[in-house]
Amino acid sequence: MTIRVNGIDVPPPQDARMSLLDLLRNQLHLTATKVGCNQGACGACTVLIDGQRALSCLTLAVQADGRSVTTLEGINGENPHPLQSAFLEHDGFQCGYCTPGQICAAVAMLAEAEAGLPSYITPDLASQRITLSREEIRERMSGNLCRCGAHNGIIDAILAVAGQAAA
Repeated sequence: MTIRVNGIDVPPPQDARMSLLDLLRNQLHLTATKVGCNQGACGACTVLIDGQRALSCLTLAVQADGRSVTTLEGINGENPHPLQSAFLEHDGFQCGYCTPGQICAAVAMLAEAEAGLPSYITPDLASQRITLSREEIRERMSGNLCRCGAHNGIIDAILAVAGQAAA
């Protein structure tokens, strides 16, 4: 079997103990995915597996066998993703270290909200339409930390993109 990384099939590693993060960074040289805490607490290593966010430091590469993995490099097309543009426009980064994980998490979070999946603080769990407020976004993005304190810009960027999607 193979792991589809950003649209390209790659073989799983020989060592079944290798993390997906190590495969991406050290073998495939996809360095946008960052090593943060290496314990699943900061979100810097967030990638998408079959469209859902995953912490690549806690995921064994072999667990992605037969699945599709998307990193920030795979989100980038010829043109920036709307979230990337919004992060720039709304100062959603300072040092930029957490930004790839933040953007991957936000892409998945917007898809979750669009699908009507509630969060812990969603007021109406039966509603098919999720309204993304600042508080709702804060809750949904709480697994991704920004040590520089750019959270307000990150939330503003996500709100801007969510508003465009709703319009």
